Amino acid sequence: MISKVKNAMSTLVGGMMPHGHHHQHGSGNVQNCGPDGLPPRFPYGRPDFLDLTQELLQYSTEHATRPVLTLKTDSRLPWRTGYAEVINAGKSMLNEDQACCEKLLIRKTSGKQRNSTMLEDNGDGTGIPMFYWGVFDGHAGSGAAIVASKLLHRLIRDRLGDIAHLLENPTAAPPICLAKNGSPYQADVKKGAGQGSAEDGDGVSDATIRFHMEKTVSLESLVMGVIENAFKQMDELIEKEKASYAISGGCCALAAVHLMGKLYVANAGDSRAIIIRNDEVIPMSNEFTPESERQRLQYLGFLRPELLGNDFTHMEFPRRIQHKELGKKMLFRDHTMTGWAYKTIVEDDLKFPLIYGEGKKARVMATIGVTRGLGDHDLKVFNSNIHIKPFLSCCPEVKVYDLSDYKHGPDDVLVMGTDGLWDVTTDRDAADAVSGFLACCDPTDPLRYTLAAQDLLMRSRGVLKERGWRLPNDRLGSGDDITVFVIPLAEHEVAET
Repeated sequence: MISKVKNAMSTLVGGMMPHGHHHQHGSGNVQNCGPDGLPPRFPYGRPDFLDLTQELLQYSTEHATRPVLTLKTDSRLPWRTGYAEVINAGKSMLNEDQACCEKLLIRKTSGKQRNSTMLEDNGDGTGIPMFYWGVFDGHAGSGAAIVASKLLHRLIRDRLGDIAHLLENPTAAPPICLAKNGSPYQADVKKGAGQGSAEDGDGVSDATIRFHMEKTVSLESLVMGVIENAFKQMDELIEKEKASYAISGGCCALAAVHLMGKLYVANAGDSRAIIIRNDEVIPMSNEFTPESERQRLQYLGFLRPELLGNDFTHMEFPRRIQHKELGKKMLFRDHTMTGWAYKTIVEDDLKFPLIYGEGKKARVMATIGVTRGLGDHDLKVFNSNIHIKPFLSCCPEVKVYDLSDYKHGPDDVLVMGTDGLWDVTTDRDAADAVSGFLACCDPTDPLRYTLAAQDLLMRSRGVLKERGWRLPNDRLGSGDDITVFVIPLAEHEVAET
């Protein structure tokens, strides 16, 4: 059977395929098992657009061969998007990355719909088009990543429905508040019209009557706010549904939304997105790690020391302090500092540091190496009752790129990848690899961007040798799950015609 599966995978697999041990997962149905006997919110699988059979799904979990999965020749994602993925080298049983790519339609939200957690698509083909790409890097299980890949884009779409009337008329000023039925509620303070709160009734409908706005609120900032709040709503939904379903671990989340000529790239975690434009690299995200968010974490520990228990200190020192160093002066820094200074060591300074380690080895409370993401509501410090979630933010950073500011060529792309890619590949290396590949690829090939994604992924995975997965320069390749989107930017012009 396994030889038949390998043959069927030939169109999906790239790179070297050495023989090795095959991991067996019971009956062949790959599932998450809840420790409390709860069913999974969604069964384990790979992205729907890969159209894997159960046998191919099983084979995709082979750590020894690490097959590269790409789109089938008869499949196409919106914008001719390229995609490739590969499982890790054995650190977890299943691939904990997930991905999503969708075209959705935004419709005005009614008052009754506004209170719904999730709206259903009425399928009539009307609405404002929105294109969406998401990659989700799971940790301590794939549950949260799977849920986010299934639902986050729908939450964003539904919340954009609240401002659909403004998207249809971008020159209109946003209303200060909405009435209970979802219509704009505006009033002029000087005239005294509409005095009271929006909850008092639905009677104000004159769009010419406005409050005097103290701040200018752009449509772009409204869209950014929708995306930010959708991430928070997704995190709350995961926490709520953990009472009924087995949703393991947490996940970093990186999402790109194309709406009305602009790309909104939202990142919560250590995945990364870059735009490659005429061989120039434009970073579209920052990584959120214990080192990059040190001051935010230390400030929270300073404000709420009870979150640290009696085991941790928010102070940072160059190394662990020994008891014999009490009363001596040592370099330190806290949430107010970017530089270092000396302080006299006291008893509290002997506690374990809130942030321990350096670079990729840095951990919050010696437990987790990322500081933003979804899920992780049950995560605790080992052998303690100290919850880590208060220090982990679900709020993304959103960056905006206006596609109309530049005439994009066929080789200008947005690359989105989980940290398995970026751990061994710099932005410049990725840009050189993708640009070099596309320059040699037939511009009429419908899978040219998938082939570019596959090539980039294989460069980061490396080839299996006696001493593990190795890059051409014999450096260690990535042993993590890797997920890559290569999205051609010129396609936005086709999508908008």
